[in-house]
Amino acid sequence: MKIRIRGNSVRFRLTKNEVEQLCREKFIEEKTNFPNLDFIYAVRVSATKNLEVDFANNQISLQISEELLQGWDTNNKVGYSHTINTSNGKTIDILLEKDFTCLEDRGEDESNNYPNPKSLTH
Repeated sequence: MKIRIRGNSVRFRLTKNEVEQLCREKFIEEKTNFPNLDFIYAVRVSATKNLEVDFANNQISLQISEELLQGWDTNNKVGYSHTINTSNGKTIDILLEKDFTCLEDRGEDESNNYPNPKSLTH
């Protein structure tokens, strides 16, 4: 699982195995070990109606409803997005999506990524 944070937007990208795990186990988590503490990012099923996100105890936690997640591992839906109001009157954009292979080789192992739709059209 990868996350990309830019300003007030957070994007979670999941490989095929991670999407399957999330659909099966209703939870997925990654951890980055820093010298003084761990940074955790997770996606879990909850009673929310859409996507929700929270940051507490060094963890970004994205919640998705069971209804939205149902069948995501077997359908062609790329992902889900939602904009949430923050406590300071601003908004944060949330995106959960399948991770596609890059169009140009970047030296990363992408064997578990979804085929990039742009590479399938000629």
